[in-house]
Amino acid sequence: MNEAVIATECPDLHLIHRGKVRDMFEIPGHADKLLMVATDRISAYDVIMADPIPGKGKILTEISLFWFKLLGDIVPNHLISADIEQFPLVCQQYWAQLEGRSMLVKRTKVVPIECIVRGYLSGSFWSAYKKSTTVCGFKLPEGMRESDKFSEPLFTPSTKAELGMHDENISIEQMRKLVGGELTDQMAAVSLRLYQWAADYARTKGIIIADTKFEMGMDGETLTLVDEVLTPDSSRFWPLDQYMPGKGQPSFDKQFLRDYLSSLDWNKQPPPPAVPAEILEKTRSRYEEAKEKLTR
Repeated sequence: MNEAVIATECPDLHLIHRGKVRDMFEIPGHADKLLMVATDRISAYDVIMADPIPGKGKILTEISLFWFKLLGDIVPNHLISADIEQFPLVCQQYWAQLEGRSMLVKRTKVVPIECIVRGYLSGSFWSAYKKSTTVCGFKLPEGMRESDKFSEPLFTPSTKAELGMHDENISIEQMRKLVGGELTDQMAAVSLRLYQWAADYARTKGIIIADTKFEMGMDGETLTLVDEVLTPDSSRFWPLDQYMPGKGQPSFDKQFLRDYLSSLDWNKQPPPPAVPAEILEKTRSRYEEAKEKLTR
């Protein structure tokens, strides 16, 4: 395993954003393009861990590239190239940091909404449902169990929070007030189509996509899929052969990490606790397994 990339350092580029996982750079002389790099950072409970997972950024990038190609007929995406030889020369000097984990992308005007689609009752939706069967404006049936499948997927947007803050679930009506009715309807329809197509495909590979989130931007007048797509960082992937509603499910994501952190006396605020190498390796292996199942 190569050494982990915790943060990319590209002095001849302009760092405009360092998120939980991705570093985003402006490229001199290329105002319409950005360089997006997936590092090996991992976060939980909106806190970036001090310990990275070597190779995680490459796994995420490979999965995103796979989905961008597979879903390209549904909505345009921002990918220009993941081949460093096709990047502007000023980027190519950072080959060692960028190889396998970077994308040259179109610069879009990002819509400040997380487009979440849920096929199953889980996570924060399950927590909210236990308090009230009306969640984010949806009146759900009485008596649903944790991990039950909805009769049809739900589009449940949230606001995009600043780093270190929590996203906030909002209703579709609240989204209409924020970005307008026409754009809301378009983003909802596209998100549901993306989810349904991907979920049907993943099921043939033995994976349930319980929920996922998409990010979108405007490339001129064209709605465009941006950021990562359908990775274990942005989705709940469950093994189909172990699915049993009525409880939480095993998953191809950060569950090992979350379970470990939940066992600690930690208030889920920075600074993060140290994470044992065994937990990091188990988490990486689940990401790797998801990639192999989906892309083989």
